[in-house]
Amino acid sequence: MLELVLLGGILGVGNLPLLDSVTRNTFRSVNSSEATTTKREAPWLAGIRAAKANLIPGLIVQGIMLTLLLCYYFYPPTTRWLNQLAQLKGEFGYGYTFVASVIAGALVPEIMRIVVFQKGRFIRRNFSNLLFTIPFWGITGMIVDLFYRMQEHWFGAEVTFTVVLAKVVVDQFIYNPLIAAPSGAWLYDWKNSDYSIKGISRFFTATYYRYVIIPILFATWGVWIPLVTIIYCLPSLLQIPLFALALSLWVMLFTWISEQRANSPEKIAQ
Repeated sequence: MLELVLLGGILGVGNLPLLDSVTRNTFRSVNSSEATTTKREAPWLAGIRAAKANLIPGLIVQGIMLTLLLCYYFYPPTTRWLNQLAQLKGEFGYGYTFVASVIAGALVPEIMRIVVFQKGRFIRRNFSNLLFTIPFWGITGMIVDLFYRMQEHWFGAEVTFTVVLAKVVVDQFIYNPLIAAPSGAWLYDWKNSDYSIKGISRFFTATYYRYVIIPILFATWGVWIPLVTIIYCLPSLLQIPLFALALSLWVMLFTWISEQRANSPEKIAQ
């Protein structure tokens, strides 16, 4: 808020690296005729199970971001380096946000996929992925930027317990469930449906929200609530640069885990 994120908070957009797999798999069962006759797993249980699977990569990203936060306030070389990023953000504004978000959310995972998992081969799927992820993450990043500015206007820029708490609550429990997670899930599910408008009305049903959005929320709150808190403990101009860094780390870890699972012998045997 990534993620999404999500990315979000709005790092709730940090959720979004999850959506490509969650919407593809979860809603398939929601929309099938078999799903109407068999008992489905409770959405919160599915989310908690996914959260457990994300525990280690989440802790890694949280540890890196917490280290940066402490170094910013107590280690002058890190302070100077991060202040330079803040100056760039202040100079280029939304342009910086667009570029940083595209690099973190679109280019980094695709390059990683090409170099590590495709042995350096660029295939058609990579191009089609980038056609979607570049505008998606660029626009999402600018929305995150706007949301952070609105939060500063509503609650102030001071780093105090009450200000940070208010921002985290609005971010993760209002904006994320009502806007960030649903819109991200809709777009990724639309992408995974080959951009077909047939059946698009399903996105706006209670069933879709229950069996797609709720698991995503539960799966990502454990990762992104701490990350959002860390980001809101930084000066305003540093929040987007650190959001992009957190998103990049999260997406790399999630891409690695997803590809490993997809290529595992058990998966192939299925």
